[in-house]
Amino acid sequence: MTTKTGYCNGSDMLLYVGGKAVGHCTTHTATITSETKDRAVKPVATKGVSAGLWKNKGVVGLSVSISAEGLVFYQETESGYKSCLNMISKGQSVEVKCMERENADKPYLSGKFVIASLERTDAAQDDATYSISLENDGEVTFDETAITENPEPENQEA
Repeated sequence: MTTKTGYCNGSDMLLYVGGKAVGHCTTHTATITSETKDRAVKPVATKGVSAGLWKNKGVVGLSVSISAEGLVFYQETESGYKSCLNMISKGQSVEVKCMERENADKPYLSGKFVIASLERTDAAQDDATYSISLENDGEVTFDETAITENPEPENQEA
């Protein structure tokens, strides 16, 4: 694997749907959301009146949504519009992975997802595009060690 430095290039990050990379993908976005619950409790008797204004938060659920856009390509060999159309028509969950290029065996996000929507746009005299939206179906696995980070520079004594 190549040593990476500087800013992460978005082209190095890949989205796999149904076992193949999203074909001719122009962008993808993964959003991790916490569902929270407010907890308002009466403060202990020794606290002032305003102490009861502050609420605690608790996480009661987690979810992941992923969206991607791509160009429709007639000779697609990856997960393009045609294969995504086939997957959504089955009404079943699909395997989804997010990973760095050249690190396909170690995704940083993976799990079963439902294809919530698939949209195709065919504008006159322009490239046909498609977009896909996915929502997790159960637990998602995260592996932050799968994201390249160069180690901290060693302390060098002067």
